[in-house]
Amino acid sequence: MKLFSFLTPLRHTALILRLARREVSSRYRGSFLGLAWSLITPLIMLGIYTFVFSQVFKIRWGSLEEGTGEFALRLFSGLIVFNFFAENINRAPNLILENPSYVKKVVFPLEILPVTQTLSAFFNAATSSLVLILGIFVMGRDLGTAMLYLVPLWCALIFVTWGIGWFLAGLGVYLRDLRHVVSMGLTILLFLTPIFYPVTALPARLQKIIYLNPLAFFVEQNRNVFMANQPPDLLTLGIAMIASCIVAWGGFRLFEKMRKGFSDVL
Repeated sequence: MKLFSFLTPLRHTALILRLARREVSSRYRGSFLGLAWSLITPLIMLGIYTFVFSQVFKIRWGSLEEGTGEFALRLFSGLIVFNFFAENINRAPNLILENPSYVKKVVFPLEILPVTQTLSAFFNAATSSLVLILGIFVMGRDLGTAMLYLVPLWCALIFVTWGIGWFLAGLGVYLRDLRHVVSMGLTILLFLTPIFYPVTALPARLQKIIYLNPLAFFVEQNRNVFMANQPPDLLTLGIAMIASCIVAWGGFRLFEKMRKGFSDVL
C-alpha cells in the first residue's frame, strides 16, 4: 500500500543497524567507562530530579499525595519521550548537510539517515527506561500487563518522528537557518508538553487545546503505563497509529521530492 511506502527504507536494515551501531559507539569512544555512560547518565539525572523535586521544592503531582521520589519518576517518564523526540528533531535539519559525500560521490539511500538517527536515539531511550523501571521497583511498585501497550505506542511515536525528521532533513538543505528555529521550537515545546505537570492541572478549556501538541498524548500514555499500569484507550491509540502513519508517509514523500535538488544546492 502507498500509505506504507515510508517503510521502504527498511529494505536497508543491515546498513541502518551498522550505521546506528557506529553512531552509538562513536559517542562514547575514548571515554574510560564507554557505553556504561548510557546507563550512568540517566541514573544521575534521576537522582537529581528526586532530590530537587522531593526535598527542595517538595512538589506534589496534582492532587496526589506522593512519597519521596514519586514526582521525579513521573517527570522522568515524560522526559524519556521528549528527549527521544528532541534528539531526533534537533539533528534532522543537519543530517544531509553533515554528509554531503553521500549526495555527491556515492549512490547512497539518503532516506535511511533519519531512520538511523531514530534508532540511535531509541538506544538512549531504552537505557533510560531501564533506569525508570529500576526506580519503580525501588519505590516498591510493580509493573503490569499494560507494559505490552508500549509496543504500539512507541511504534506510533517513531513513525511521527520519522515523518517530521524526513521533512526537516530535506528542508534543512535549502534553509540553513532551520536548525536554529527548530532548536528554539523544541525549547518552547518542552514547556507546552505535560512533562512537569499533569494535563488535569490545567484549566478545563486548555486541557483539550494542549492535545494539539502530538507529544502530549505520548508523554501522558507513557507515564500512565509505567506509573499507573494504565493502558491507553484503544480507540485513541488506534487513531494515533493511523495519524502517525499519515505523518510518516507525508514526510517521506516530501523528502523524496526535495532530494532531487540536493546535489545542486550542496
